Amino acid sequence: MTDLTLREAQQKTDEWIKTVGVRYFNELTNLGILMEEVGELSRLIVRKYGEQSFKESDKNRDLADEMADVLWVLICLANQTGVDLNDAFIKNMEKKNARDLLRHKENDKLK
Repeated sequence: MTDLTLREAQQKTDEWIKTVGVRYFNELTNLGILMEEVGELSRLIVRKYGEQSFKESDKNRDLADEMADVLWVLICLANQTGVDLNDAFIKNMEKKNARDLLRHKENDKLK
């Protein structure tokens, strides 16, 4: 597979759901799954970069795969709710650039 835009990732996810996955889980189920996946990602980051030691069951987990799991469920939710993540990301960056143009540069905590 080559590079994908967010829009293409949404299309590929939708195709997979409709051909292999049968149908989307409902939105509330997917929200719960998203929280589970974020928890798994959090646990791995806490162990890899934080002070907690690894449990045997965490040692073979892959950070990129955990992030992809989070992205997958987020894409499912976007598809279900009619959100174009490509457009949403562009608009969100525009908002951040307008709102935070000097905010972080002027934050003494970040210097």
